[in-house]
Amino acid sequence: MSYQRDFGSRSFRKPAPVEAGKEYEVTITETSRRGDGVARIQGFIIFVASAKRGEQVKIRITDVKSRFAQAVIA
Repeated sequence: MSYQRDFGSRSFRKPAPVEAGKEYEVTITETSRRGDGVARIQGFIIFVASAKRGEQVKIRITDVKSRFAQAVIA
């Protein structure tokens, strides 16, 4: 699922399904190249600092970009 689509000269961006400052329960499904855990909410990628693959954790979103978010374990 893509969160940005190009319709000719117009661009449509779907809002991220997470908000900065909010907490969510997620499962870490993989590890990024930088060593952060990776989780997804509705297909939207969330990088979780210090998380390991297979963990189920409560996270707090620290930053939301157009294609991904960053979070810490709450």
